[in-house]
This record gives sequence, C-alpha cells and structure tokens, in this order.
Amino acid sequence: MKPARWMRFFLLAAILLLAGPGSTVNLHAHEIRPALLNITEQKPGWFEVTWKVPMRGGRILAIKPVFPSRMIPYGPPSSHTVPGASIQYATYQIEDGSLAGETITIDGLTTLQIDVMVRIKFADGSSHSAILRPSTPSFEVPAPATKAKIAWIYLRMGIEHILQGIDHLLFVLGLLLIVGSRYTLVKTITAFTIAHSITLGIATLGYASAPGPPLNAAIALSILFLGPEIVRVWRGQTSFTIRHPWVVAFAFGLLHGFGFASGLTTSGLPSAEIPVALLLFNVGVEIGQLFFVAVILLLERSFRILEIRWPRWAEAMPAYTVGSLGAFWTIQRVSIMVGGFAK
Repeated sequence: MKPARWMRFFLLAAILLLAGPGSTVNLHAHEIRPALLNITEQKPGWFEVTWKVPMRGGRILAIKPVFPSRMIPYGPPSSHTVPGASIQYATYQIEDGSLAGETITIDGLTTLQIDVMVRIKFADGSSHSAILRPSTPSFEVPAPATKAKIAWIYLRMGIEHILQGIDHLLFVLGLLLIVGSRYTLVKTITAFTIAHSITLGIATLGYASAPGPPLNAAIALSILFLGPEIVRVWRGQTSFTIRHPWVVAFAFGLLHGFGFASGLTTSGLPSAEIPVALLLFNVGVEIGQLFFVAVILLLERSFRILEIRWPRWAEAMPAYTVGSLGAFWTIQRVSIMVGGFAK
C-alpha cells in the first residue's frame, strides 16, 4: 500500500475512537459482559426470577431489576457468586397471573455501558426476549414473542457486538492496512471469519472456553502485533505477516472467536435455543464485519477520487494509532489480569 493512501484510513480510526454511547472511547471493549434477567413462570401466577449481574474489580455492578408492584416476592432471595458475576434467585407471585402489559425497569442502567438480556418464559411454553440498554432501560411486557422476533434479537445482538467492539474492529482495520490487493483482502477476511466462527461455535456449545482476563490481554496483543507490521508495509519492507496475512488472520481469529462468544454464552441461553442462537449471532457478526470493511473501502475510494494530499506525519498516523492503542490495551489488560491473580 502506498504511503499516500494511508491517511485515507485515518478518518475511520478516528471514528473508532469516538464510537460508542456518548461519543467516548470504549477502552474496556468487551471486558463488561451483558447482564441476564431470566423470568420463568413455573405455574400460572408464580415466577422464578434469576438475576445475573457482572462484577468489575470484585464489585457487583450497581444495577437491579424493578418489577411492577403486582409482583409480590415470596420469601427472601438467595444468591451466590461465580467467576466474574453474581447470581440472585427469587420467587414472585402475581395477583391475576399475567405479566402482559407490565413494565420492567433496570435501575442504574442509564449510568453504565452494559446491556441486559431479558428472557421471559411462560407456563404455556411461549417466551419473550429483549435487550435493554442505557438508552432504553425499561420495556413493556408484550404478548409472547414469535420465533421470528427471537431470531431477529440474536441476529441484531451479533451485529451490535462486532460494531461496538473497538478492539475487534481495530484488528480488522490493521489487516486492511497490511493487505495489498483485493484478492489478498478476500483471503484474509475469509480466514479471519472461518477462525472466529470455529471458536465461537465450540465455546458456545461448551466444548472449550478461555478465561476472560488472559483472553482480553491476548486480543489486545494481537492488535499491538499488527502495528510494527503496518510500519514495515509503509517502509516497503516485508515479513511473513505481510506475505501471508491470511495465516495471521486465522491464528488470531481463533482468539477473537472466544471474545465474540462472551457476548452469547453469558446471556444464559436455554439448551433448545443454542443452535439457532449460535447461527444467527454468527451471521450478525459477519454482517457487521462486512459493513465495517465496506465503509473503509468506500472511504479509501472517496479519498482517492478527491486526490487529497496528506502531510507525511498524517500518512503514518493510522499505523501508530493501531500500535499505540494495542500497546495501551495490552498494558491495561495485563495489569488487570495480574491484579486478579494477586488476589
């Protein structure tokens, strides 16, 4: 890639830095996993509630569900902790036995950058699913959701997971800055897709897993790894990564697949829905990834048509952006990992 083309990608790097709610840099990427609110109707009018909330730095995130006043708690709740989360169990009774039309709110959600997966299963076998976010912390319980609506929820979850994951997108950006032809680009993106699809599948199905802190550190290290490679391309040098970027994309794609799986496995999927949820979530990830690549290529083409001349320092900025953020995240996440081991 010629040096004059480098700055064409810098605008996207800036967009990545400003991406996310409130136009702030999401330095934590996928370190905060979604919370889960699972409501199961055991018999008409009686509901078992499971509330799983992530922990950060050994502290439970300050969010909690607020139920309608007609939901009366039956006995005190119980709770226990698992690695990275706290789980609370409670039983509720509803006077007339119906949740339809009632509003459930997640108190404190507006102040945190975290999603809440809500699942409601009724005694007749029907169910409803929803995702609550800081901008929409409450919802009105409708009639049981259709299969098509549940499918759309998992598809949208995959799209949003990749588009909100700055670390994953920055890795893809780094790959695009290395490849030198459209054919190589297709091979590289395909290799990355196949690799993360493999580990996403085996992690979601429970055949393998990766502990969160080391995984986050390894993903950050994969971004840092690309920084010097991009500089070599800029200087006209070569390396194994530059000659065979699809091999590196496949190797690191296996790591990123475990990262994608964190957005799905922590949502507490019922076993009957795992195959469909896995397929649709993965399709959503691919849609988001292809959209991201398309935006970059369109920006690159636009800058080339406009014949914009960038100063020399600006041409190198994308490479140093990838390398600097990769280094920052690596140091940050290794510190978190070491701090966790020390406790």
